[in-house]
Amino acid sequence: MLNMAEERIIAEYLIETPLTLDAAAATIVGEQSTGTFTSVPGETEELRQRSAARLESIEELEPSSAPSLPGAIVSQACNGVYRRGRVRVSFPLANVGPNLPTIVATFAGNLFELRELSGIRLLDIHFPAMLAEQFPSPQFGIAGTRRLVGVFDRPIIGTIVKPSVGLTPDETAKLVFELALAGIDFVKDDELMANPPHSPLKERVRAVMNAVHAAADVTGRKVMVAFNISDQLDRMLEHHDDVIAAGGTCVMVSINSVGLTAVEFFRRRCQVPIHGHRNGWGMFTRCPALGMEFTAYQKLWRLAGADQIHVNGLQNKFFESDESVVRSIKACLTPMFGDDPVMPVVSTGQWGGQAPETYRQTQTLDLMYLAGGGILGHPGGPAAGVAAIRQAWEAAAAGIELADYARDRPELRESLAYFGKLKR
Repeated sequence: MLNMAEERIIAEYLIETPLTLDAAAATIVGEQSTGTFTSVPGETEELRQRSAARLESIEELEPSSAPSLPGAIVSQACNGVYRRGRVRVSFPLANVGPNLPTIVATFAGNLFELRELSGIRLLDIHFPAMLAEQFPSPQFGIAGTRRLVGVFDRPIIGTIVKPSVGLTPDETAKLVFELALAGIDFVKDDELMANPPHSPLKERVRAVMNAVHAAADVTGRKVMVAFNISDQLDRMLEHHDDVIAAGGTCVMVSINSVGLTAVEFFRRRCQVPIHGHRNGWGMFTRCPALGMEFTAYQKLWRLAGADQIHVNGLQNKFFESDESVVRSIKACLTPMFGDDPVMPVVSTGQWGGQAPETYRQTQTLDLMYLAGGGILGHPGGPAAGVAAIRQAWEAAAAGIELADYARDRPELRESLAYFGKLKR
């Protein structure tokens, strides 16, 4: 039985308000625990002492001359100034217990809709150790993923099946076979490819794993394939069993689409690493005055049990800055209560050219480095694409300029000439 009486969950926010920071913080505290818009008879002092949220600290920041979000109240007292600050609020663990949906509703629920706020962003969450122990957390993480792939001293090099949709099971298997012979470590389905009529997942799993085993007979290495099993929960369990029966070693889940409770439930049954694809993440984070930071986001999915989580990549094709991607990688690598860190999955417009800066800014080789076009689009073909990215990471880890390392490595040299031209 959990003794939760003194334990608290701490949430850190960036807020903006037409009110004073104290007044805005008080609204968050009340709305997300014992209070409402008016006093009610049941909210006694004893109940507040036991169950109310608590304001822990306020750090005032530079104000704004205009509201970042629409719909905030108009306050004559603000005089055209919208105050901004970092606020820490704690919530009694006894209010929620080991219940992920209710935990999220507490620190990331209705407060995003409060008219007292013209901006609010969840920056981080701090969970008591006793709460974290109630959740499955990553089963494999970095160490388990590396053990299954057989790669220990460099990033795990992977790619995505392209075209994203439209290939039949046999066509997909042919591509995976070619990639496996080329020396790839990891292949995953695109998030758009799950269990469509033109490529039923059970048939695709059977065809692809036959190709994986055939390639392993030649190379001596078994490629890890992350099959996209995202679906209704009962079907996800069936898809998982099909992957296991065929000898698969990874499954992929579109975590935002299936939800925290589905991932948590599935993790307790799952026998292989869960590749957490965060498609849809932009809805949570693209507006700097709304949503949440990846630092907080990844903690939830680690509690639920994801082993690998996408973090975007440096010089990517999306909106996210390099600084944000680096923070995300470091967040994944930071242990939570002694668990094995989750594997950061670097992807989105990657080729070998980003390897030196990725290594310089993170100082880690503990990541998956996925390149779709960066491998499949190499002028020399997939084998040259895989070799070029491995060579780029060798150079990055050794502190050698790519151009110098490429002089007697034709795969990297061709990659620099081709993709470097595309980037200009």
